[in-house]
Amino acid sequence: MLAAKLDARVLLPGADGYEQARRVFNAMIDRRPAVIVRCGTVEDVVEGVGFAREHGLAVTVRGGGHGVAGRAVCDGGVMLDLSPMTRIAVDRVGRTATAGPGATLGDLDRETEPFGLATPTGVVSMTGLSGLALGGGLGWLNGKHGLTCDNLVAAEVVTATGDRVVASADENRDLLWGLRGGGGNFGVVTSFTFRLHPVARVLAGAITHPARKARAALRLYHEFASGCPDELSTAVSLSRPGGGEPAVSIVVCHAGPFEHAGRVLGSLRRLGCEPDAITPMAYRALQAAADGGYPPGRRHYWKSGYITEIDDALIDVLLEFVGRMPSPASGVGLQQLHGVAARVDPSATAFPHRGDRYDCLILSQWLDPADSERNIAWTADLFDALQPFFATGVYVNNLGDEGDDRVRQAYGRNYDRLAALKAAYDPTNLFRHNQNIEPLSAGGSTTRPVAAPRDRSTYRR
Repeated sequence: MLAAKLDARVLLPGADGYEQARRVFNAMIDRRPAVIVRCGTVEDVVEGVGFAREHGLAVTVRGGGHGVAGRAVCDGGVMLDLSPMTRIAVDRVGRTATAGPGATLGDLDRETEPFGLATPTGVVSMTGLSGLALGGGLGWLNGKHGLTCDNLVAAEVVTATGDRVVASADENRDLLWGLRGGGGNFGVVTSFTFRLHPVARVLAGAITHPARKARAALRLYHEFASGCPDELSTAVSLSRPGGGEPAVSIVVCHAGPFEHAGRVLGSLRRLGCEPDAITPMAYRALQAAADGGYPPGRRHYWKSGYITEIDDALIDVLLEFVGRMPSPASGVGLQQLHGVAARVDPSATAFPHRGDRYDCLILSQWLDPADSERNIAWTADLFDALQPFFATGVYVNNLGDEGDDRVRQAYGRNYDRLAALKAAYDPTNLFRHNQNIEPLSAGGSTTRPVAAPRDRSTYRR
């Protein structure tokens, strides 16, 4: 029996806790694993991987469960639930933090804040650290300190054969390269070590402009973002507060000396005295500020791409579609990638999308299943309308079930090197229930799976 070999709790269908354990952030996901292994130790992970391999079962890995495609859970296979593994140890002298794979961004921030330290992560504190880091990690410190994956200095991994290996600058450097943006393709990461930076209080918050100023606000935002210094990272979002007219919110995080910020931010305020919530705050408070906008139980459908220029034609499309957005809980956001994150060589990490750009995310969310069709249709139609404005590539952490071609776009010029690395660490593609990289065959090619149905389908497959 698997349970006899584990310190973990093993949940079968019908067991207490099974229904809750199989649920993830996106309420559209409704899959039922044959067994859920709630791992408390690395040995539990080793046994779980071995059980799946020996019985020919699919295996999925859950960290925070916030991936929109729900790849953390499968039908009829083994789900390794790492959420109990949340221990975090901070080395204040060496300026590193070592985190378990079940930790969230908020967990990490809570432990590093007392030392005045942080590492760049994402923008919603309930997000799982594992998936975010393995896919890249774009957030409020990217201009000054890079992406999350750029700050990953070591990891412990359980491979498809059940071996425990360390990836660092001294051991298995090729694997560390792949973990910096290549997703969960190479094994189960059971420990992450991140470089930390001095970050205490930041000058951060939003200026929100109503519909009558929306067009001018978007023009101003692009002008402002195009010239901002590394210590200032920004984003802009379009919403329909209360289901009314579109509004534009410009969000900033200045992580440098406050005395430098006034001059930099002055130009952002020239459209007049709209609600201005930019104020000194703890970095951890900024990280949690958006959490209330993503409550559990909602259904999610996302589409995204990179944009390098916000011009009048793009603004026309965005305002038209947001003006008829079916759910007031949805929105469109453009998160800036610039500065240190943009200057990394595209081949230095598995994450290839460098150079100044915006991650444009159409984030649709709603509660009633009866509203799914029209929300999905609206999202897909806007995505189609944005095609002329998208640059090459897509952020893998935003991908739903969109087929192999989109996965290849996510990894770009690094795909072939990742496929070769996959062949070295997971030649049978045991870890395939992710945004999957097929192992490179001996003949130098990969077998391309049939593409998943496009935009208007649901996530249940």
